[in-house]
Amino acid sequence: MASVKIERLNHTVMEEISKILMTEIKDEDIQFVTITGVDITSDLSFAKVYFTVLNVEKKASTLEALNGASHFIRGELSKRIEVRHTPELKFIYDESIEYGEHIEDVIEKIHEDEKTL
Repeated sequence: MASVKIERLNHTVMEEISKILMTEIKDEDIQFVTITGVDITSDLSFAKVYFTVLNVEKKASTLEALNGASHFIRGELSKRIEVRHTPELKFIYDESIEYGEHIEDVIEKIHEDEKTL
């Protein structure tokens, strides 16, 4: 269980990265990116940044572009958030939304099968 400080920092980093992507980044591969969560280690050295994209076909190119821009984003974070050490960013595609949709489809299919019985 993460401490309250880490949870608060996770939320703050998530908001700030979203703002940076909307206002500072001009890369077309990073358009329509939604930051869904941040998980910072307890020593504040690394942060996993989970994201999703509107166009699923572009998730590989978006992941590559985000990891390429991670140094710039980290630099902007260091200006906006007061922490002694700004964590190193690792972007990870969040598949939980797709998984949730798959589960929803399975449940609907089960209900349809029950109705036909």
